[in-house]
Amino acid sequence: MSAQAERKTENLPQWKREEVDELGQIIDDYESVGVVGIAGIPSKQLQDMRRDLHGTAVLRVSRNTLQTRALEDAGFGDLVEHIGGQVGIIATNENPFSLYKELEASKTPAPINEGEVAPNDIVIPEGDTGVDPGPFVGELQGIGANARIEEGSIQVMEDSTVLEAGEEVSADLANVLNELGIEPKEVGLDLRAVIADGVLFDPEDLDIDIEAYRSDVSTAAARARNLSVNASYPTESTAPTLVAKATGEAKSLGLQAAIEDEALMPDLVSKADAQLRAIAAQIDDEEALPDELQDVAAAAEPAAADDEDESADDQTEDDAETEDADADADDDDDEDDGDGAAGLGEMFG
Repeated sequence: MSAQAERKTENLPQWKREEVDELGQIIDDYESVGVVGIAGIPSKQLQDMRRDLHGTAVLRVSRNTLQTRALEDAGFGDLVEHIGGQVGIIATNENPFSLYKELEASKTPAPINEGEVAPNDIVIPEGDTGVDPGPFVGELQGIGANARIEEGSIQVMEDSTVLEAGEEVSADLANVLNELGIEPKEVGLDLRAVIADGVLFDPEDLDIDIEAYRSDVSTAAARARNLSVNASYPTESTAPTLVAKATGEAKSLGLQAAIEDEALMPDLVSKADAQLRAIAAQIDDEEALPDELQDVAAAAEPAAADDEDESADDQTEDDAETEDADADADDDDDEDDGDGAAGLGEMFG
């Protein structure tokens, strides 16, 4: 505490000095310190909220002047502008986002009273009010609801906006809402601002969709990883993928270039065998093939001649041409066998 602050504190009554000291101790003991609004919260409900925060955060309510002095003495002057009305100091070791989420989740619906300002549009929903016919239908119509008596009860014929956000609640409206059991406002600790690690957070900064934020981070990480891999930029997380990718590309290149490497030989032999069988499948004459290739499926038979009444002479000529072609094929096969053996000899040594 500065000398100037000490002089200011010395001018306070003893109980106020003790209160400022206790507030200052709370501020010093926690990583995140904020200001919360407590207006409209009944005393019992406020005690329940304080109890629910036990183990997570500390809530201290005091006079605004004492809270202001404690914040200024502790170097949290940026929070002073949020001291106004009914407020308290809240302190926690949780991060501000978790604190905001917890405070919002703890809010509960509550009735609104005459003279209060509507926090949002107040709507009386369509449907049966459950109220027997009587003067209440006139009260509904008096506040702007489309209501009438039907089927022995008072019905609201359509969703009716009876007050817009920011407008003051009248006595008649408060009575109607109370009769219908409509609770248009939420009661809870209203976080106005919080400081963590020297950074001031407003509620707008803390009101984020956690799941959407997590999804965005996950998508960004996946895209960064993809960029790293495509740019061949090695990192601790992408190095295994880059090595696997390079291994696959090297193997593919070796197979395409028929590089005789010990690791590639099984794949090269399998590739050559597949190519050989593909060629053998195109040969119609099984006698032209070695025994081990004669079971390879032959190519589709040519379409039958349209004219089934071909002359005997034409058939004889076709047979002669077929025999000549077969003889030529035998000669070619003999030559190919020699070349193939030589090629395999060169490949495998």
